[in-house]
Amino acid sequence: MQTAEAKTGYEAGLKEYVDRERAAVDLINSVGQLMYGRGVELVFFRNHLLDISISEVIKLFTYAEQVVKKPIDVFTTADVARGLLELDLAPSKIDIGKLTHEFKNSSAASINDFLGSHLSTFIGQDKHTFQPQDVVLYGFGRIGRIAARELVKQAGKGQQLRLRAIVTRTLTDAEIVKRAALLRNDSVHGTFKGTVIEDVPNKAIWVNGQLVQLIAANNPEDIDYTAYGINNALVIDNTGAFTKRADLERHLKAKGVSKVLLTAPGKEIPNVVYGINHKDLDIDNEKIFSAASCTTNAICPVLKVVEDNLGIEKGHIETVHAYTNDQNLLDNYHKGPRRGRSAAINMVITSTGAGTAVAKAIPSLKDKLTANAVRVPTPNGSLAIMNLTLKKPVADLAAMNDLIRRAALNGDLVNQIHYQVDPELVSSDIIGDTCCSVFDSNATIVAPDGRTVVLYAWYDNEFGYTKQVIRLAKHISKVQRLIYY
Repeated sequence: MQTAEAKTGYEAGLKEYVDRERAAVDLINSVGQLMYGRGVELVFFRNHLLDISISEVIKLFTYAEQVVKKPIDVFTTADVARGLLELDLAPSKIDIGKLTHEFKNSSAASINDFLGSHLSTFIGQDKHTFQPQDVVLYGFGRIGRIAARELVKQAGKGQQLRLRAIVTRTLTDAEIVKRAALLRNDSVHGTFKGTVIEDVPNKAIWVNGQLVQLIAANNPEDIDYTAYGINNALVIDNTGAFTKRADLERHLKAKGVSKVLLTAPGKEIPNVVYGINHKDLDIDNEKIFSAASCTTNAICPVLKVVEDNLGIEKGHIETVHAYTNDQNLLDNYHKGPRRGRSAAINMVITSTGAGTAVAKAIPSLKDKLTANAVRVPTPNGSLAIMNLTLKKPVADLAAMNDLIRRAALNGDLVNQIHYQVDPELVSSDIIGDTCCSVFDSNATIVAPDGRTVVLYAWYDNEFGYTKQVIRLAKHISKVQRLIYY
């Protein structure tokens, strides 16, 4: 029989949780109003707050306490969000977790006083203006469809990138319906949380109320984008067919194109890992860029932290990579060794250029890394294992992990590294992670001498990489908002 004390404890606990849920609803409402009314995006210690559930919001406060080491409550955070609504903010991206923590540790008389002083440079929508960038997706495969989903989220007053057209080789009426269905439904990433409506007579689709023109072309230079009202567009080439500068320059011969971004390693063009070397780009004079590979984007952030703080003498990278569309479901001819064998039932050793590609983003690591890859029977979610010999020994395992944790929470790599403490983490858990590198702190190995370390970084080789592509697209298009991190 339940005691009165136990019942009271249960009821009190339930009431407290319901109160937190109400505050979470309040916070979510403010997040939506700020995003779609002002173009102001709120994040919580790097984690997105848009399109998440009440339970997910509350879970983030546990994350703040356990990982960030900055315990704050949902009630104060909701109050800070309401305070932001009262300000005439320019389009921006604001970490409300950081902001709330700073407020709680300040001597400010009120939230309004604190926000007014802390965000003075953000107040006034005319202080930071830019023209949205038209975007064309050239190709509509795995990366193309994920990019389309993300691009349509840019709606609102702070719209940065506008998806205006998708180019494929052929375009029958049946193909329009099929491509819309593939955008709407995805076996890995789930159903699209929005609307996709086919407009077959006009060869277009409507995605969340945004008109996206569908164009058929065999040659990129033959397209006149201006005929569709598209001007100075950024073409994101995700076909994999063009990797050399001469081939990618064909896009620039099309009417209405100003820049090109390749979603694969490129030759004779800047290979960029956003967060690592994007600030080195000459975006005023260069017109063609590469977002490197998903693996390069996954390992570079962690390697950068280690190189800058401890130095890397040498190392080997082994990637355990999900199979991709270029492999065969069953044994069949493939130009590459072993990759013709069935992807669904085999682990397949293959090559990766990630080891040498790292040097393009981090020059000090040139000729210091080797790399190989094993393709495994999972559709998405990969793992990079970095076996490194350090120049400077690290004190112990805790010190090694803390080095990465601090980089994940502060500085230039907060959008690239997600520090994970979950002891039960597996590949499916990182699908949909916005970071290109999910550091598995529980898997870290440090040798007794502190010179040899083994670091594990998971990555969503589709979504996480696409987020990096979009970050780079915003940078080279000069449509980045003010940021408070």
